[in-house]
Amino acid sequence: MALNVITSFLKRKDAVKVLLQSIKQSTERNLFDVGTCRPILSVNIHKFYSVKTVEQKDVDEYRNEHNITVIGKDIPNPYTDIDNSEFPDYIKDFLRKEGFSKPTVIQSQGWPVALSGQNFVGIAQTGTGKTLAYLLPAIMHIKEKNARKGKGPIVLVLAPTRELARQIEQVAKAFERLLYIRCACIYGGASRNVQAQILQQGVDIVIATPGRLNDFLMSKVTTLSRCTYVVLDEADRMLDMGFEPQIRQALEGVPLERQIMMFSAPGPRRCSI
Repeated sequence: MALNVITSFLKRKDAVKVLLQSIKQSTERNLFDVGTCRPILSVNIHKFYSVKTVEQKDVDEYRNEHNITVIGKDIPNPYTDIDNSEFPDYIKDFLRKEGFSKPTVIQSQGWPVALSGQNFVGIAQTGTGKTLAYLLPAIMHIKEKNARKGKGPIVLVLAPTRELARQIEQVAKAFERLLYIRCACIYGGASRNVQAQILQQGVDIVIATPGRLNDFLMSKVTTLSRCTYVVLDEADRMLDMGFEPQIRQALEGVPLERQIMMFSAPGPRRCSI
């Protein structure tokens, strides 16, 4: 089912246009199949982090065991466990405190790809840890940049509904408490004034629905001029819901040198909120 979903998604002209226009300087494209997570399209750009992993023999055994097929050039090897990953100590300590011992399949292959600076599209079943697959590299992105407090986020996560946005926020809150990351979750149906005050105080991560984000961008409450890490969660669903104009506007406001990841979950659609 996931294979059919990603194939259909990549054939859609609007999805492809949004992706390709957002990565103008990219030159190499890779495709790999991550077990039950199925295909991921990865477009190689600048590499920001070390992605050294395990010996090739162990990589092959791991991919065979988890039914991972890799097609393309320069796709990083998966992280098979936390202790032997290239994560810095503060990330490893955070994962231990949160009770993580081994990554899920999407995390094992998604983390090194994200840390290499590549853009990609990933399909993962709900409950397989895809939120942490993109949030953990986002935290490293923030920490490595050593950015000072300023207007506008460094990381943007777009979600189609307030329900999903709030679910992502719950995962991000753990980083906020333990790693001193400032997060804001903005969506329609909640106090605009309260959300505006939080944005104006300065945040590292903004989790947003496209409509409310577009509102704040047009009114200049916030800016995406510092945003160099963008995630579109349930990207195909956002396109189905007609959010392409807002997504385009958001991408126009981020720097040219940015990393963009698009995620989707296979299976029946949930009701929109």
